[in-house]
Amino acid sequence: MTETHDLIVIGGGLVGGAIAWGAQAKGASVVLLDEGDIAYRAARGNFGLVWVQSKGAGMPPYAQWTRQSAALWPDLAARLHAATGTDTALHQPGGLAFCLSDEEFDQRAALIHRMHNESGDIGTRMVSREEVRTMVSGLGDEVTGASFCPIDGHASPLHLLKALHQTLTYRPNRKVSHIDARPGLFTVRTGEETYIAPRIVIAAGLGSRDLAPMVGLHMPVSPLQGQIIVTERMRKLIDYPTHVLRQTDEGTVMLGDSQEDVGFDITTKVAVLKQIADRNTRIFPALKDASIIRMWAALRVMSPDGFPIYEQSERFPGAFAATCHSGVTLAGAHALALAPAILGGTLPDALSPFASTRFNQTAVA
Repeated sequence: MTETHDLIVIGGGLVGGAIAWGAQAKGASVVLLDEGDIAYRAARGNFGLVWVQSKGAGMPPYAQWTRQSAALWPDLAARLHAATGTDTALHQPGGLAFCLSDEEFDQRAALIHRMHNESGDIGTRMVSREEVRTMVSGLGDEVTGASFCPIDGHASPLHLLKALHQTLTYRPNRKVSHIDARPGLFTVRTGEETYIAPRIVIAAGLGSRDLAPMVGLHMPVSPLQGQIIVTERMRKLIDYPTHVLRQTDEGTVMLGDSQEDVGFDITTKVAVLKQIADRNTRIFPALKDASIIRMWAALRVMSPDGFPIYEQSERFPGAFAATCHSGVTLAGAHALALAPAILGGTLPDALSPFASTRFNQTAVA
């Protein structure tokens, strides 16, 4: 079987799905090829934050890109709901990052001040112990304050992924075995099937490392494990998402986060889960009485410096790379800004700092 399209997107997670959806919304014929649930899919382990306040310290272009995406998210959510009936459960009431000591408060204040100086004022501010208790009830005695950003929010990663897939030509269980690349013409083989298009996007998460060289691109990504705890449904605990806790529309509470460099290991570890539980129960003592219903580990997709990679192949124009570890936060920008640029054949200058050549410069330095 052979199919011809305007664009082939390899990788059916949140990054590839958002780009494919955005390109199709512009009228392009798009096929989304996905290895399926056997892949180390970051989307199914995503915490679900649309998070801005701490993104981009030391890299102002990332801070600006994140802010742009948060601003585009309401349009994306509305269009997905209108097209599919699926509610992505987007809420952007602002977000809190709690501090459990004066030292943590001072460190957080320094970070917010630095980002204000580097990337401009978006209203993020430090909230005192007294003020944060007027915003959130039931806080533990150790909470010394928090940072608050008025444009932070959260959404359902699974509902987002479902909505993106619903209107696409989605081909699951297709592992790409070969890409024949010529400038402006790409032939992709998945077993007995062949797909042809003048443009291609490599957005296969951790699989991108092996696929990208087939089209003259460099994507040095590696896994970083994170673990999450989900409680039973609880009474309303908090109206705001936080960087380590959020309450879903269903009433369950998600607790995170951890960061472990353990390769492709996705097993949970009691010691790490205990650390997550301990910190969050210090913030909300009521969690001590909650039953745990699920726990899991998943793998983030990380570049060497933690920032996204966006690039067009010099050797094979029409081939693009896209990867990040913030697939929910950046879904708005991927669908409504990056996808149209890819169709136009040129990435905007604002994305040039995200090219993989920055790693060569770092090595030389």
